[in-house]
Amino acid sequence: MKKNIMMMALAMSIAVSVNAQTIYDAANIANKDLNGTARFVGMGGAMGALGGDITTMGTNPAGIGIYRSNDAAVSFGFSSYGTESNYMGNKMSSDKTRADFNNAGFVFSTKVGNVTPLRYVNFGFNYQRVKSFYNNMQMEGNLGDFSQTIYMANQASDAGGIKDWPDNPYRDNNIGWLSAMGYNGYLITDLISQGDLDNLLASNPNYSNYVPYMKDGVQVQNVDEELMYRTPGEYVGMYTGADAKFHSEERGGIDQFDFNVAFNFNDRIYFGLTVGAYALDYSKYCIYDENYGGGEGYNLQTWSKINGAGFDVKLGTIVRPFEYSPLRIGFSIHTPIFYSLDYKTNARLESDVWNDLNVKNEVGTPSNEIGHYDEDTYDILNGDMVSKFQLRTPWTYNLSLGYTVGNNLALGAEYEYKDYSSIQFRDDAGYADSFDYENSTTDMLKGVSTIRLGAEYKVIPQFALRAGYNYQSSIFRDDAFKNLPLNSIQTDTDFANSESLSNYTLGIGYRGSMFYADLAYKYTTYDAKFYPFDTFDGTTLAQATKVTNTRSQVLLTLGVRF
Repeated sequence: MKKNIMMMALAMSIAVSVNAQTIYDAANIANKDLNGTARFVGMGGAMGALGGDITTMGTNPAGIGIYRSNDAAVSFGFSSYGTESNYMGNKMSSDKTRADFNNAGFVFSTKVGNVTPLRYVNFGFNYQRVKSFYNNMQMEGNLGDFSQTIYMANQASDAGGIKDWPDNPYRDNNIGWLSAMGYNGYLITDLISQGDLDNLLASNPNYSNYVPYMKDGVQVQNVDEELMYRTPGEYVGMYTGADAKFHSEERGGIDQFDFNVAFNFNDRIYFGLTVGAYALDYSKYCIYDENYGGGEGYNLQTWSKINGAGFDVKLGTIVRPFEYSPLRIGFSIHTPIFYSLDYKTNARLESDVWNDLNVKNEVGTPSNEIGHYDEDTYDILNGDMVSKFQLRTPWTYNLSLGYTVGNNLALGAEYEYKDYSSIQFRDDAGYADSFDYENSTTDMLKGVSTIRLGAEYKVIPQFALRAGYNYQSSIFRDDAFKNLPLNSIQTDTDFANSESLSNYTLGIGYRGSMFYADLAYKYTTYDAKFYPFDTFDGTTLAQATKVTNTRSQVLLTLGVRF
């Protein structure tokens, strides 16, 4: 699959706009957390067929049709985030606790009649934090034969070579920022021939540690017949034995605002419609460092933000197929979320390497001192680079079952499916042509199944115990990797292939004549394989960093029914 994707990248090396988005950005945005009221979370979110909770308007809109009274609630709490990484026995960890504001909503119930088929028409609104991007990640260790400079060099080669740009390369739609930074920072070069390279290495063995070059030794001319480009070839002789360090901080989230109308027919059939509005705010800072010893090395810092808004439509139904049975069957479908987003980024490279200016375009004799190079795109561009795009998330299909035993026990089960490979990028005008390459990589994403189970037991009419469980299959194929477009302005090459996710939940609840209070605990855990970079040309990846991510969340909901 890597070979096919690389061929696609080469075919699209003539770009019409700067691109920055990857399937990892898209999957992160499209995947939602289990969140809502404490009752909903305590039952593992398995309330699509049971209904009767404000949060259900975001999963099965028909759940609001169950209401026969008004409801208003607010939820808040705190979360503890943990990340443990293990790179070849080098273990690191990060923990952070922060406050949450989870949801606030209301339902207004209107009774139509007792003998008419339409019994109730209910209206609802709910605010909910459906995604937290909060994450800290660290890793360090020796990379062996791998280096991020391989990625830089191969990006330059596959795009047609290194260009002797007279003006600002960071505004050139055909130049990837990584290759520009690597070239300007003396991390990659376009040596003229293999023979000259052999002489260079013989005269100064320091170059064998970090100079990328191609075996074919072929150059081509630019429009002025100057030898400024190299044809694609195999890069070898990269930095070896480098000690690498990586640190990233991700922040922000997605806020969902649902507007619902639901209908109750004969107390047996319920329909609901929800229109959702979304506000997305995501930021990431990362720093990657390679140290080669002897004072040589570099670090690359990236700041990026994604902001924007989106909307979707959700339709749902709940049916009681047997008049005297408490069994309920629910089904809902969600359209894709249609996002309009802005991507903003800037980057800074600091390198300390052997620096001879002649090395870039012709073989020269390296100097015997290490030079310092510092380039910051924010200063060069007088601000962030901005790329506008649209994103369409997958359709969502949800099938649910609900069953009650007397007035004491409620059981819920759900199955949900999303085909993440159907994610689609579009430009700001709504056309997909300029994102053909990005859209070709979505086949590294999979169809994802989510199973939710939940139970509520009323010890006495006023006091209930709850428990739930979620399982979500992996979003990424085992061989998925992050490969930036050849002209990408993105400089953070790291990615993590997350595996299956589990949520374990517990809850308790109190119901008075009007006031109610619910408390829930949720524990989320999933493993991932982290890589600081891919080799860009489809060769073997470096050793994966094994990562375990956890989140412990406590939620309190206070509400009134009247």
